[in-house]
Amino acid sequence: MTKWDKLLDRILRGTSDANISFNDLCGLLERLGFERRTRGSHNVFRRTDVAERPNLQQSGNKAKPYQVRQVRDIILKYKLGEEI
Repeated sequence: MTKWDKLLDRILRGTSDANISFNDLCGLLERLGFERRTRGSHNVFRRTDVAERPNLQQSGNKAKPYQVRQVRDIILKYKLGEEI
């Protein structure tokens, strides 16, 4: 099981939303085919076949819990976890 598989599993379980590394969450989105655009503290991710555009902001070295939930909803809606 790779680092990305473990991270995806933690996100999909939803038991540690407040304990996900910001850099790991961004890396996972990029690994899932999202393109990152950074403007100031905003990291906006987009992908042509996904309508939503997650906008992540760092909170210390952790991702904000509500943003982890948004990413989980996108992964589940578009069944993106199968691509890792």
